[in-house]
Amino acid sequence: MLTFVLRRVFQSLIVLLVVGLVAFSMFRFVGDPIDNLLGQERTQADIERLRTQLGLDQPFVVQYWRFLEGAVQGNFGVSYRQGRPVAEIIAERLPATLELALVSGILAIGVGIALGVFTAIRRDGWMANTIMTVSLIGVSLPTFLIGILLIYIFSVELGWLPSFGRGEVVDLGWWTTGFLTPSGRQALILPAITLGLYQMTLIMRLVRSEMLEVLRQDYIRFARARGLRERTVNFRHALKNTLVPVITVTGLQLGSIIAFAIITETVFQWPGVGLLFINAIQFVDIPVMAAYLMLISVMFVGINLIVDLAYFAIDPRLRAENSGAK
Repeated sequence: MLTFVLRRVFQSLIVLLVVGLVAFSMFRFVGDPIDNLLGQERTQADIERLRTQLGLDQPFVVQYWRFLEGAVQGNFGVSYRQGRPVAEIIAERLPATLELALVSGILAIGVGIALGVFTAIRRDGWMANTIMTVSLIGVSLPTFLIGILLIYIFSVELGWLPSFGRGEVVDLGWWTTGFLTPSGRQALILPAITLGLYQMTLIMRLVRSEMLEVLRQDYIRFARARGLRERTVNFRHALKNTLVPVITVTGLQLGSIIAFAIITETVFQWPGVGLLFINAIQFVDIPVMAAYLMLISVMFVGINLIVDLAYFAIDPRLRAENSGAK
C-alpha cells in the first residue's frame, strides 16, 4: 500500500512540474504585459525599468524557477492589472467557484447514479426510455447554450431566478458563502444546473451501461436463484460492482467541473476564479493566469490521486497485483 501511494505521489509531482512548464511557456506568446501597464507616452527607459522590476528581463529558466519557488510557498507574485498579491485575489474568488462546483458535483453524482440505476432496472419502461432520450440534450448541447436557454426561460420569460451574479453573500472571515441567504441560494440554481448537466448525463449513461453488464453476470443469476429479493440483488450485489469502474470516471468529472466552470462563470458573470482567468487573458496578467492553471492542475492531480487510492481500496484485484509485484 505504501509503495503504491508513494509511486502515485511521485507521478503527481512530475505532472505538476510539466503542466507548470507548459503553461509558463505558453504565456510567453500571449502578449507583452508592458503594453497594458504603461501608457502610450511611455519611454524606452520606462519600459526597461518596469521590465526589470517585474523580472521579465531574466532568462526563461530563471523566471520559471522563481515561479515554482514562490508557488511552493503560496506566493504567485503580484497581479499586473490590480497590483495586489495573486494569492489574495484568488482567495477572494475561490469560495464562489468551489461552492458552484460542490453543488454541481452533488447534482451530477447523486442524480446521475440514481437515474442510471433506474434506467437500467426499468430499461424497457417508457419512463426510462424518455429519460435516455432527454439525456441526449445534456450530452449534445454545449454548456454556454444550455446556460443561455435557462436564462431565457427562468429569468427572462418566467422571472423566477436571477440571470447573473452571486446574490447576497455572508462573510465568514476566511470564507464567503451564498448558502445562508435566499438570494444567494437562488443565484446558485441556474449556474449549478448548467455546469452539472453534462456530467450528470455522462455519469447516468455510464452507470446504466455498467449496471446492464453486471446484471447479465452469472453471480446475479445465482443470487436470484437463491430467492433473494430483487432490491437486494440490484443494490447490494449489482450496484456495488457497478460503481467500481464508475469511480474513476466520476473523479475525473469532478475535476472537469472545476476546470470547465470558466464557461459557466462567464455566461452567468459568476465572480469565481474562472471569470478572473478570462479577465486576466484580456489584460495579459501572466501571474494570475499561471496561478489559475497551477491551481486547476493541483485540483485535478489531487482528485485523481484520491480516486486511485479509493480504487485501490475497493478493488481487491489491484491489491493482489501490487502484492504479486512485491
